[in-house]
Amino acid sequence: MKYNPSKTLSDALRQVQTECVECGLCQIECRFLQEYGSPKQIADGFDLLKEAHRTMAYACSLCHLCTAVCPKGLNPAAMFLEMRRAAVKYGLGPYPQHKRILDYELRGVSRRYTWYGLPAGCETVFFPGCTFTGTRPETTLAFYRYLKQYIPSAGIILDCCAKPSHDLGRQQRFQALFNEMKGFLIENGVKKVIVACPNCHQIFKQYAGEIAVATAYEFMANDGIPTRREHPEAVTVHDPCALRFEAPVQLAVRQLLKKQGLTVQEMRHHGRNTLCCGEGGSAGCLAPELSEQWGILRKKEGNGRRTFTYCAGCVSNMRRRMPTGHLLDLMFEPEKALKGRNRVLGAPLTYLARLWVKKRLKREVHATVIRERNLSR
Repeated sequence: MKYNPSKTLSDALRQVQTECVECGLCQIECRFLQEYGSPKQIADGFDLLKEAHRTMAYACSLCHLCTAVCPKGLNPAAMFLEMRRAAVKYGLGPYPQHKRILDYELRGVSRRYTWYGLPAGCETVFFPGCTFTGTRPETTLAFYRYLKQYIPSAGIILDCCAKPSHDLGRQQRFQALFNEMKGFLIENGVKKVIVACPNCHQIFKQYAGEIAVATAYEFMANDGIPTRREHPEAVTVHDPCALRFEAPVQLAVRQLLKKQGLTVQEMRHHGRNTLCCGEGGSAGCLAPELSEQWGILRKKEGNGRRTFTYCAGCVSNMRRRMPTGHLLDLMFEPEKALKGRNRVLGAPLTYLARLWVKKRLKREVHATVIRERNLSR
C-alpha cells in the first residue's frame, strides 16, 4: 500500500495537535515523554517514513499515565497505538525484536495450549490468561475450584486474549483472534468472563461486547477468601497500569489485603496514577533503557516493603528488584506469600506448566462442550 501522510493522521493524533496546551504535567510523570517531548511536539512532527519516529511509537509503554494526568482529557497513548497500527498497515512494523512476544501469543492460541471446558448450563467462565497459568499452575486450579464452590456450572478457558498483537498495532490479526473466541463464547451461552489478568480484563471490557467481564479479586471480595490470616503487617500495592481506571477492582484488592489482617501503605503513585512496571506495551523490546527506568522508579516508591500486585507479568518483572508477590498467591497460601516462598515458575517451565494444567482440567472438568483452537498463522 502506498504511503499517504495525510491519511496516516488518526483522530487521536489530530486531537493532540489541536487541543494539547503543553502544560507539561504528562512530561513530569512520564520517562518516555521526558525523552521524546510533549505529545503535541510528537504529533506535529510525526513522519511514519522516519525510522526514529516509528521506533519512538514502539517505545511508549501504552500505560495511559499521560491520559490520567491530562487536564484536557486527551489520550496520547491512543495516538501512539494508532502510530503503531499505521506502521503495520504500511508494512513497516512490528520489528524483529517483537518476535519473541508474538511467538508467545502464537503458542497461546494454538491447539496444543488452548482448552475450553464448559459444563452444562455454563454462563460464567474463568479465563486465567497465559502468564498466570504458566507461572502459577497450582493457583490457577485452586481459584477455579474455589469458583466452582459458588458457581458449580462455571467453565474454564485456557487461551490467549491476543493483547500482544493488539498493542503492537496488528489490529487485523488481533480482531481475527479475539472475535473468533468471542463468537464461540456467545454461541455457547457464556455471559460472563472472570479474569485473573489485568490485560485480559482490558481487552474483554473493550471488545467483548455483550459478554460481561469481572476480576477474580472482585469476586473474592464479595464472596469471601479461602484462607484467612490474622497477623498485622504493613505491605504496599502495585496497581497494574491496565487497570488504572478501574477503581472498583483497586478497592476490592485492598479489601482482600485488609481481610488478611494486613495494613496497606500506599506508594506515591497508585490507583489512577499508578506507574508501569516496565513491561507495558512491549516497550522494552525496542527501548530497554526506558523500561528499566520504570522499574527503578517503582522500586524507589516500594521502599523495601513487600509489594503485592494482581498481574503475573508485573510480578515477574518487579521481583528482580523488590520483594513482590501475587495477590492470589496470598489468598491461597498466605504464610508462604508473605515470606516470598510461593512456587513461581519461569520459562521454559511455564510452557510445561500450561500443558500440565490442561491435562488436569481434562480429567477434572465435567464438560459438555470441549474444544481446542485450531487456527492458521
